[in-house]
Amino acid sequence: MKFNDEKKKSIILYLLEKIEQKAENPSQIVAETFDINRNTVHTYINQLVSDNVIKRVKRGLYELVETSSQYFFSRSKNEIRNETQIYNLTLKPQICELPSNVQEIWEYAFSEMVNNVIDHSEAENLIIIIKKNFLNTRVAIGDDGVGIFEKIKNYFGLATPEDAICELFKGKLTTDKANHSGEGIFFSSKLMDEFAIFSKDKIFTMDKFQSSNIISNPNGKESATVVVMKLSNYTHKKSKEVFDKYTDSDGGFTKTIIPLKNVFDASPVSRSQARRVLNCLDKFKEIVLDFDMIDWIGQGFAHQIFVVFKNQHPDIHIIPVNMNEDVTKMYYHVINTAANI
Repeated sequence: MKFNDEKKKSIILYLLEKIEQKAENPSQIVAETFDINRNTVHTYINQLVSDNVIKRVKRGLYELVETSSQYFFSRSKNEIRNETQIYNLTLKPQICELPSNVQEIWEYAFSEMVNNVIDHSEAENLIIIIKKNFLNTRVAIGDDGVGIFEKIKNYFGLATPEDAICELFKGKLTTDKANHSGEGIFFSSKLMDEFAIFSKDKIFTMDKFQSSNIISNPNGKESATVVVMKLSNYTHKKSKEVFDKYTDSDGGFTKTIIPLKNVFDASPVSRSQARRVLNCLDKFKEIVLDFDMIDWIGQGFAHQIFVVFKNQHPDIHIIPVNMNEDVTKMYYHVINTAANI
């Protein structure tokens, strides 16, 4: 059976995704999903092996062929000074055949992360690792500097690295206001399919479904930072569309999203916890508070955000999302009580 080019591409990409996910019996999964003969799938597999896209590990088991490159730069040798030169030397030649929208995303995110090393890290050494297969490209950018979460915590006088992570991913946070807008990490994390920062004993992760987590890393080094980014070689994302989602017509960065599960280990109850969340958010016009995995909230916490802060900043739009029944009840309780006073 012959398919048009678009359907054939869809079948092959789906097959490769299943192989990358190490799914059991990927040929059967693909055959059933697309209602095609398994012999047709095996024909595609043989062609992918011949084209060096995948390799046979053992009978019925395959894996994607992947290239890997490492690059080292030293500040004392004056090699860590220009992110564009580093991009042109390392990543650009490896993605030059990819669609223009993919190249644009990588150029932005890569340049922003390397610039952070240049201007903020105080690092002596920079390492860049690039891994690429048919489906996606992954880039790790590591330095031996002071550690991003620790630097932000100390610079702003925050209590914990978790507070620093929360502030960082609100956006508009920088330790060098004269030269940086504080938007690079925020937008890079939104553009990537997967985005992670490893620093000291903490890991922050975000994926293309906008799911984010803070994870303890007991094996983390005292200093140093590693940023890991992954993007599909076939993504339909466009930089402008992502930027427009969080900016206004004048190009201003106006919207932020706060996943509260990353801020609190237990359900938040107090006004002081609310003020911790709201710190610096008066810079934005729209604040999305994500209550996913928050079981309930205290009256003081809800009142401080949805009544006190809102009255102090009437032009700021606060949007709560993913509220369960208990959180929703408290939300409407403080809203309705305030309205009746």
